[in-house]
Amino acid sequence: MAEHEHDVLVIGSGAGGGMAAYVLTQSGVKVHMLEAGRAYDPVGETPMFSENRDAPLLGSGTPDKDFGYYNATIDGGWDIQGEPYSTGEDTEFLWWRSRMLGGRTNHWARNSFRMGEYDFKPKTRDGLGFDWPISYADLAPWYDRVEKLVGVYGVNSGLANHPDSGEGVLQPPPKARVPELFAAAAAADIGIPCVPARRAELTRDPGDGRLACFWATDCGRGCNIGAAFQTTTSLLPWARTTGNLNITTDAMVYEITTGEDGNANGARYIDKTTGEHKFIGARAVVLAASAAESARILLNSNARDSGGLANGSGQVGRNLMDTVGSGITGQIPALENRPRYNEDGAMGMHVYIPFWLYDKQAAGQLDFPRGYHLEVYTQFSAPGMGSGSGLDGYGASILESARRYYGSFIHFAQRGEMIPNENCYAEIDAEGKDKFGIPILKFHYKHSDHEYDQVTHAQQASIEIIERMGGRVVSEVKAPKEAIAAGGEIIHEIGTARMGASAADSVTNSYGQAWDVPNLFILDGAIFASKAHKNPTLPILTLAMRGADHLVKEMKRGVL
Repeated sequence: MAEHEHDVLVIGSGAGGGMAAYVLTQSGVKVHMLEAGRAYDPVGETPMFSENRDAPLLGSGTPDKDFGYYNATIDGGWDIQGEPYSTGEDTEFLWWRSRMLGGRTNHWARNSFRMGEYDFKPKTRDGLGFDWPISYADLAPWYDRVEKLVGVYGVNSGLANHPDSGEGVLQPPPKARVPELFAAAAAADIGIPCVPARRAELTRDPGDGRLACFWATDCGRGCNIGAAFQTTTSLLPWARTTGNLNITTDAMVYEITTGEDGNANGARYIDKTTGEHKFIGARAVVLAASAAESARILLNSNARDSGGLANGSGQVGRNLMDTVGSGITGQIPALENRPRYNEDGAMGMHVYIPFWLYDKQAAGQLDFPRGYHLEVYTQFSAPGMGSGSGLDGYGASILESARRYYGSFIHFAQRGEMIPNENCYAEIDAEGKDKFGIPILKFHYKHSDHEYDQVTHAQQASIEIIERMGGRVVSEVKAPKEAIAAGGEIIHEIGTARMGASAADSVTNSYGQAWDVPNLFILDGAIFASKAHKNPTLPILTLAMRGADHLVKEMKRGVL
């Protein structure tokens, strides 16, 4: 087998890997992709129109289907049989893995917010954490390209640190639902902005075979018409159409290999269908297996160096972060006994509350750094399992209560920025191995007062909006250490191979190119230098497009 059997080997088929494969193949580069999960056909396997009433347990979540029976994650979850991970002392960390082609893009909220000017220079702004080696201006044109390519709906709000998109880039957003209009009006009364959300969901046909959403099904089940973005209905089939992409599924990568010159020359993996150990060679390698899995692969690579591959800085596995999460639910009497009608629209939110207190924060009037946003969720669709929770009565009386209250609830989900700290990292467990014999990850994770104070503020703001709506809080208001989501629970973990301006304190340069291994590119959430409150998928797609484009240019120049 030739050492350079392929031009580029891409490990992972989610947002980063899918985008890298798309950019590379469009440029004529021959790509082989390795995916740890099984093949997945979103057209034939997506249960878009299945009813929960026909599912076991009325579609309720189970240990092997955490988000419900019909959820698009066909294999994977918090716990995968034979694929454990461990946690350190006083650590609560949950690791979600999607073992399927397309990875997590088959199941995500599609919330797509741009990281802004403040987000790339956080240490310069408040002295905490680490600055990115790039600015918002470096990514702005790439954001436009990605948003137009994948299809993001929304509007330009003109708000601080919430960058506007280019002219004609955004798709029109769906109309706000009645409870969202109530929330927006109440928020405005107390000086809090509430604007149309940005989500990767088509509201008009793009003319590339995908169709606009017709607001009929749950996006969490997958989307066989391509309206809700996932790589399996867009980037991967487009890349395959070029004739430059081959994909091997059920390929559990455990090592990126290097030649005598120290450059990457391929990867070793286990064929999960046969148990065989196999090797694929390549001229360059793109690692995009997710922040934790990519760190695991790097730390398990390069037996000649116990610190792992591309880890001259000692930062691989360090700086682990996840979104700060909490939530408050309210019931609004003015919305009781609404007539039945279709108000579903998009699966997710039509509006959200961006962070609005940057000026007060800069003036030292807040007790926490960085920011958060509030995602606004309401429902007026067919009730599912658990919809009757908290209702009193029996027979006709409980039915009457359900009709009265259903559609009158609103939930505010905090999504905030975490400050990296030395207590949050992933390392190889010295004792544990998975069923394939691969050493497993051990997570260490602790929040700081920065995050707890942020949770307190977000809860108070949510309660104030609910009360201004004339509503009552129906969820338990917990102390911040109890209210905050566990590490990994929001499924936004990033930062285990951060980019930087120097090889001394970072793993990659601004293009995701490893300092120590120049033909190795890391193009997933691992390279984040900080964790803005914005959901990470859109920035991952954008950084991957920019990084893959740089890889193409380096190959054409003969540098790689």
